[in-house]
Amino acid sequence: MLHFVVAAALVDADGRVLVQQRPDHKPMPGLWEFPGGKVEPDELPEAALLRELHEELGIETDRACLAPASFASEPLGDRHLLLLLYVLRKWRGTPAALHATALRWARPPELFALDMPPADRPLIGLLDALI
Repeated sequence: MLHFVVAAALVDADGRVLVQQRPDHKPMPGLWEFPGGKVEPDELPEAALLRELHEELGIETDRACLAPASFASEPLGDRHLLLLLYVLRKWRGTPAALHATALRWARPPELFALDMPPADRPLIGLLDALI
C-alpha cells in the first residue's frame, strides 16, 4: 500500500533548515525529520502540508510559497512511503515544537550528522545544492 507524506524544508534568512525531533511515543522516536505529515484521503498534498505546518509548528503560509523540491521513496514495513518535499522560505509566526520533542535550525551539511529517518536522508544533498 502506498502511503503519501508531505514535508517542508523551512529555510531561514541564514540558509538554515528547520528539523524537528520525533517524540518517544511515535514510531522512530528521537529521530530528526522535516516537519510535515500524512496526506489524508481526498486531500491535495499542498493542503495537507499547510494543515500539518499549522498543527505541528503553529505557523501559517500560503500555497504559493510552497516550492516543490524533490521526493523520496522508501519501503516501510508492509507499506511504501512516498515523501514529497517542498521548500518554504516565507511563513507567518514563529515555529514552535507543538508535537515534537525539540526543534533545531541547521545548515544542510550539518543534517548529515543527525539521526534521520531513511526517507529524509537522501533529501539532504539536494537541499545543500539548492540553498
